[in-house]
Amino acid sequence: MVAYLSMVYRPTHHSFAALKFPEIRYFIGSIAFFTLANRALAVIIGFQIYKLTHSALALGILGLVEAIPAISLSLFGGYTADRYERRGILLITRAVSVVCALLLAFISFNPNTHNVVELYAVIFLAGIARGFSDPATTAFEAQVVPKELILNASSWIGSTWLSCSVIGPALVGFTYDLFGTARTYLILASVFGLSWLCTAVISRKPKPMIPEGESIFKSISIGLKYVFKEPILIGSMSLDLFAVLFGGVIALLPIFATDILHVGAKGLGILNAAPAAGSLLIMLYSTRHPPVRHAGRNLILCVAGFGVSILIFAFSKNFILSLAALTLSGIFDGVSTVIRRLIVRLLSPDHLRGRISAVSWIFIGASNEIGAFESGLLAHFIGAIPCVWVGGVITLLVVAVTAVKAPQLRRLNLEARNV
Repeated sequence: MVAYLSMVYRPTHHSFAALKFPEIRYFIGSIAFFTLANRALAVIIGFQIYKLTHSALALGILGLVEAIPAISLSLFGGYTADRYERRGILLITRAVSVVCALLLAFISFNPNTHNVVELYAVIFLAGIARGFSDPATTAFEAQVVPKELILNASSWIGSTWLSCSVIGPALVGFTYDLFGTARTYLILASVFGLSWLCTAVISRKPKPMIPEGESIFKSISIGLKYVFKEPILIGSMSLDLFAVLFGGVIALLPIFATDILHVGAKGLGILNAAPAAGSLLIMLYSTRHPPVRHAGRNLILCVAGFGVSILIFAFSKNFILSLAALTLSGIFDGVSTVIRRLIVRLLSPDHLRGRISAVSWIFIGASNEIGAFESGLLAHFIGAIPCVWVGGVITLLVVAVTAVKAPQLRRLNLEARNV
């Protein structure tokens, strides 16, 4: 498998090579506006629900409400991305995001009449759209970006995603204080609209070749079998799944911002932005110095570093130290993201890319949203601080097991060499 990667990976070393292509710039713009609005919306909806309920369990349920449709539909979304025009799928799902933000604004205009169930219902709708958009986005990227620009474009796309993951949460707390909940949602609806426009100006791409006589269930099973027979694919996905499932803290940040660090909505936005800021730094560095040499070893060490930074955050009572710990967690996660993104891209044949991306997004969704539910549920019973440090310890145990049980992943080297 390493030999295969060495043969197909021929990176360009010009930092701005991918940005010379207009369609890549439009695609990056689509990712930028969508991420900006989506990450900001996640902060506001979490803060809004915690203000209404003061319950860790309610925050956990928020993650579960989005995860149920997103994960359950993801395999069908991957099948759809491998059967239909991917740009069209993205245009539909981006439009749904606009509608969801408008619905949240409508619900929030009268704070005396809305309740948490209505907010959950809109997030459930957003989760349905995500089940189709995530696989289609990854598959569509492969049609927009030439193979020789994989790593360079991936670094720019990742850097853009992370930049907006910093800017969105950091600004939305101030926007919330200035304009209130409902108007903030209206602003986010307009930003989702800009993402739709950037997607619309990209030209239509050909539909993938559809094998004759292949049922939907057989098609989905082919994608699943391909992932599970590749130890590097399944190993890297599993490592991220269990590390973030138990070590993630984002869902509990409203509790830390409100009850432990006492920094309010503005502080919550900054705390949410910190991991992405750390990841952004490493993503920008990777545009010139990609972590492809000894990639497997780097991946394992960085997930271990992520676990240590979560332990520091758990025991911190100081806002600056907590901010530094979250930034450090983002730096480690940024390295692993670059490596995992490249692994999935290089090991995915085009006719299976939507289905393989769907499996990858299931792992990501399970680690994020199911992890949010796990965190909220555990924090409800043992408290937020013990919940976080227990998660950090489990993350380190997962890394130790992976290092021993997945030697092919541990020895993975993505560095290009002449064949």
